[in-house]
Amino acid sequence: MVLIAATVCTKSGKALVSRQFVEMTKARIEGLLAAFPKLMTGGRQHTFVETESVRYVYQPLDKLYMLLITTKASNILEDLETLRLFSRVVPEYCTQLTETEVLNQAFNLLFAFDEIVALGYRESVNLAQVRSFVEMDSHEEKIYQAVRQTQEREAANRMRERAKELQRERLEAAKRGQNPRSNVSFGSGFGSSSMPPSSTSEPMIEKIPTTPARENRPTIRSAMKLGSRGTDADSFVSRLAKEGDVAAITPQIAAATKDIAPIAADHKDVHLRFEERLSLTAGRDGDIQNFELSGLLTLRITNEQYGRIHVHIDNKDTRPLQLQTHPNVDKEAFRSSGVIGLKQVQRPFPMNSDVGVLKWRLTSSNDDKLAPLSVNCWPSEGTGGGCDVNIEFELEQEHLTLTDVNINIPLPSGNTTLVVHQWEGSYTQKGRTLLWNIPVVNKQQKTGSLEFTVTPAIPNDFFPITVTWTSDTSLAQLTAVKVTQADDGSPVDFSQDISFRPDKYEIV
Repeated sequence: MVLIAATVCTKSGKALVSRQFVEMTKARIEGLLAAFPKLMTGGRQHTFVETESVRYVYQPLDKLYMLLITTKASNILEDLETLRLFSRVVPEYCTQLTETEVLNQAFNLLFAFDEIVALGYRESVNLAQVRSFVEMDSHEEKIYQAVRQTQEREAANRMRERAKELQRERLEAAKRGQNPRSNVSFGSGFGSSSMPPSSTSEPMIEKIPTTPARENRPTIRSAMKLGSRGTDADSFVSRLAKEGDVAAITPQIAAATKDIAPIAADHKDVHLRFEERLSLTAGRDGDIQNFELSGLLTLRITNEQYGRIHVHIDNKDTRPLQLQTHPNVDKEAFRSSGVIGLKQVQRPFPMNSDVGVLKWRLTSSNDDKLAPLSVNCWPSEGTGGGCDVNIEFELEQEHLTLTDVNINIPLPSGNTTLVVHQWEGSYTQKGRTLLWNIPVVNKQQKTGSLEFTVTPAIPNDFFPITVTWTSDTSLAQLTAVKVTQADDGSPVDFSQDISFRPDKYEIV
């Protein structure tokens, strides 16, 4: 199939939007469009008409026509399939099928046409993919920008704090007539907030981070003067930058935030983060061979007046979750009433750092009802040495909402032919893998199926199947009910986010 042009025109042959996909002069395309109305005389009810050189494939759109001009050697079935996709794209961007609306949306239509056809040949895309490509909305770019802003903000805050500390140390040293201390360390006593690998079964050990020792730097008298008036933190930060401290601090910030989710602008002074990772291996008959869920609740406080608080956790999960609080957390209060607070009530939580306060695990190897999503693959040998494959998924835990679900089906090596018959969502073929994407899986849209044929193939060629997703709902039904002050029990405004994703999800 070679598609010469795609045009939205009036019944008189006036072109409103026209996109040529091969080299052609303006006079030639205008002549082809001018000949189209003359060929429509006689009240013909066909969907195509031919001349000696080209074929016109068209579909009425109210008072307009969606017209494709192809070569006579092209496949008429493929022409009609491409025409149907073009006819669905036009109403997608034009609320009313009028000349004015088409002209207003001309650029969007041209961008969409370019996604459907490239150099005269049809691309393997559907309407949802065309819409996504035209919008050019990149989730990865948003994450990168958020992480970059977080790193810059954290670096600036660290430098201001360091500037204030250096000022205090130098003033105190000047009063005592001593040299300022060059090494200062502080241990918070709380573990790292990063998630441990879900595949390990060893006990989880807390690590005590310490502030790295500062380097001894010679005092530059022209840059800093003890006791001078008008020396604030911001000006001191700029001087530190000139001395090279920015280069020393930035790698620390980058390393500390590499595995931490970006801090959103709507985070409150008290922010909770529930993070879960799942490792699951299932057999082809649906039996679970390995299941391990690990979760971590981290607390971040950015305001000193909320240093001493209680976090109230509600555990609605009836499964045997293994819960473990931080050693500095009052375990008895958590067991009896689900309250996370420090043993030493006079001590505050660390400021401006993600503090892990609660971990949970759930392991099993024989409970088939624990899987959040079941995937069944039924390959059967067909005629001609090929395989007819039926794959279906079903959401098993209805309280979950999974987004951007990707089911990766391996394909046999060699020179094969893939034909997809039925699907939900969208699919693409990348090398020897068929990527099946479902935007949302929830209680309302809990099932879906994909049917395709591969020739030649055998049933074992389509395993193992891997599944990935993102979710802002947790598998373990642990929720933060409220946050209160430890002294008087007054409520504290807080924010929270939830992340649930698989580290490994395979059907072997």
